[in-house]
Amino acid sequence: MSKISLIFYWVFFAVLNLKASEYEITVLATNTANFGGIGEWSFSALLESDDEKILFDTGFNENTVLHNANLLGKDLSQVEKVILSHFHGDHTGGLIKLRKTFKEINPKAFSTVYVADGFFEQRYDENGELRGFIGGFNDVDNFLKETDDLGIRFVILKEPIEISKNLYLSGPVERIHERVVVSPGFYLKKDGLLLDDLVLDDQSLGILTKQGWYMMSGCGHAGMINTAQKFKSIQNRDVIGAIGGFHLFRSSDEVVTKTALALKEFGLKQLVGGHCTGIHEARKIADIVNIQNKNLSHGAIGTVVTKDLKILRSSVE
Repeated sequence: MSKISLIFYWVFFAVLNLKASEYEITVLATNTANFGGIGEWSFSALLESDDEKILFDTGFNENTVLHNANLLGKDLSQVEKVILSHFHGDHTGGLIKLRKTFKEINPKAFSTVYVADGFFEQRYDENGELRGFIGGFNDVDNFLKETDDLGIRFVILKEPIEISKNLYLSGPVERIHERVVVSPGFYLKKDGLLLDDLVLDDQSLGILTKQGWYMMSGCGHAGMINTAQKFKSIQNRDVIGAIGGFHLFRSSDEVVTKTALALKEFGLKQLVGGHCTGIHEARKIADIVNIQNKNLSHGAIGTVVTKDLKILRSSVE
């Protein structure tokens, strides 16, 4: 065989072996559990590349992510970067326990945490009493003292940032195209007045794959359309996939249809819902967008999106 032929075959098979994404995604916390996992009202997902592991959200109860990771054979000791989608306790509850568990094994484990601007705003209940809900703390100052003592460093984002190769955080998302999802029972205080908390610290993650954006949200309080548009403003590519919580459960048909039509226009091909997305709502979006069943899952503990964007252990199939 000639050298030219060898080069051709090498290039051909190298192209075949290219993965669509640098990152494999594994769901570690959500409402639905299989195979002995702990299910709860929360979200967490592990992103793994050839070079690093990153955790997106940390679940509600402090032991949930630890239990489910151990069950799935996932070693979290090398996780150094953490993304918290917003301040709610069902996304921040495991952070401190995870840091305590792994810091002796790896001093950098769970030491760098990315949050969006507004994350540390003190929240109150309807009576004006402290209600932080951050990682089980009502008082934000107490939470900050505990995390500081543990050597956790927070990076507060006001705009999008690339934190690893082809891995972007949206930072705060402008509320332009859809209704604002408030945070019931949580208020901000300004000039002695209690104001609805609009969860302006809500942020999402975007993986820039070879086909386009694959976005991940914890609750999607900023809105699925707004979030997708935010990533398109970073680089104008299709939004081909979405995973996580998108706060569409109990939404009106009008809202779900509007969301679905926008996602269809954006080029959505795969949806892995979970947490607060809603099974009925995810199914309706899939029907409108014409997503194949193999590319639709409501997600459960252990659901995986591979680097070539295949869903494993799908709850739909």
